[in-house]
Amino acid sequence: MTVGHRTTDGPSTAGGHPVVWQGEPADLSARSARVGERIIKVVLMSSAFFSVIVTVGIVASLVLPLGTFFQHVGLGEFLFGTEWTAAFGDKFTWDDKSWGVLPLVVSTLMITLIALAVAVPLGLGVAIYLSEYASPRVRKVLKPLLEILAGIPTVVYGFLALTALTPILGTIFEFQGIYTNLAPGIVMGFMIVPTVASLSEDAMSAVPLALRQGSYALGANRMQTTLRVVFPAALSGIVAAIVLGISRAVGETMIVTIAAGSKAHLSFDPREGAQTMTGFIAQIASGDAPQGSPVYYSLFAVGALLFVITLVINMISIRLVRKYRQAY
Repeated sequence: MTVGHRTTDGPSTAGGHPVVWQGEPADLSARSARVGERIIKVVLMSSAFFSVIVTVGIVASLVLPLGTFFQHVGLGEFLFGTEWTAAFGDKFTWDDKSWGVLPLVVSTLMITLIALAVAVPLGLGVAIYLSEYASPRVRKVLKPLLEILAGIPTVVYGFLALTALTPILGTIFEFQGIYTNLAPGIVMGFMIVPTVASLSEDAMSAVPLALRQGSYALGANRMQTTLRVVFPAALSGIVAAIVLGISRAVGETMIVTIAAGSKAHLSFDPREGAQTMTGFIAQIASGDAPQGSPVYYSLFAVGALLFVITLVINMISIRLVRKYRQAY
């Protein structure tokens, strides 16, 4: 007897007869993917290609002005010159000013190193506490509070460095002046603490519990387990967090524009103020830089160098992450 597409022939496993399906078999191949999944795939691929197109557009927008700039300024003079006197105005020629970008680069790197000296120890300490020592209730409260620091506008950090921290540091280190590289570096370090701490804590929390249990079984205490087992296992994520903090410190604008000063000079003393690369861009771009003037083209030169520095940092990050990555 046949009912619909089913037959009741042969021996039975339940009720005397088996039920045999005679319809078309289900197609479980990739061709049977749902329309919604295909749409999602197209959207994700479009997003990926759009980010690449934006990057290519940025590079393309820099090429033509760079050609004009380096027709008048030598590459060696630009990269290794120790004096930068670019300023507003279109009444001077290319030979009237000095175009050595080294003072801007040194000030940028100095403030970045100061920020890392603050952010890395604090960020990793917070990450270790949240991952290995804090209870779930404490972690649930502290982590959102920590990430609030990342939401504070950077202009607030800049005024805090200028009006509150600089006078205190001037009293401690006995220097006079409104601007210094030390204050914005310290404040910037606190600004990127949430970045380092949050990403590092995520990497440490992703380490399997079995590694911790194995360490405890061998007689290690919690601190030994954290430093010798969990930390090395999460090293790739921690390195990525630190490099992301470096990238943010290098590209930070408002803090250094407000608190580091607008005078470009080569100095390795953090107590002195000096203009950074982003500070110069903010100063010139926010004013009236006539199109076609030498200072107008210098904006693209400094911006291109900043782009290259960020690219190199990201390439180093990818290499380090791949080197220390561990799969579980």
